[in-house]
Amino acid sequence: MQSVSVTVSVVVPTRDRPDALAACLAALDAQDLPGIEVVVVDDGSTDAEAVAAVVARDADARLVRGEGLGPAAARNLGAGRATGEVVCFTDDDCRPVPRWARSLAGAVQRGAPAAAGPTVNGRPGDVVAAAAQVVTNHLVERSLDSATSTVGFAPTSNLAVRRDVLTTLPFDERFPTAAGEDRDWCDRVTASGHRIAYVPEAVVHHHPALTVHGFWRQQLRYGRGAHRYR
Repeated sequence: MQSVSVTVSVVVPTRDRPDALAACLAALDAQDLPGIEVVVVDDGSTDAEAVAAVVARDADARLVRGEGLGPAAARNLGAGRATGEVVCFTDDDCRPVPRWARSLAGAVQRGAPAAAGPTVNGRPGDVVAAAAQVVTNHLVERSLDSATSTVGFAPTSNLAVRRDVLTTLPFDERFPTAAGEDRDWCDRVTASGHRIAYVPEAVVHHHPALTVHGFWRQQLRYGRGAHRYR
């Protein structure tokens, strides 16, 4: 097991998904790296008390209330309140494997400005969830440089960044939804000369609750985000 001496924070944006958030926090509690700080940013939930109750039950998590400005703003807010030298990001419907934080933080400690791992479908029997994951994974796989073990694109469901890089290159809050803001950030990071290390063992299981109609709306949102990104 690799030694990690840097301090680590995990930022989790959430909105009106207390059950999914509880599962995410349980996965973060199971990390094999001690002393992780978890910052949950409630991005304008209509039932804020339900979210607060989930966070209150977790001794390692603390709650920050956002203003419903979208995930880019929520991540910036959470990163600003986090104290770790390495800031990791995942989503409330995700469940990182126990060695996730250690693996990503280890890559940053060894010199990578940022690191990312694979996000896999956590609902293999759900064809809608599988289809949604294929879209994101295609972008990651297309950007993978196997010679340097780096990627040009990494979704924020599975990402770790050195604090000074985040300070210089925050997420663009003009992206109001979860669509395009991660591609924009990755482009700015790589354009500035940084590389995003790819860490295959840092796996995150994604558990989206999607119907066919929800998948259609998601892809429409991605299209609008891509238009803004372009």
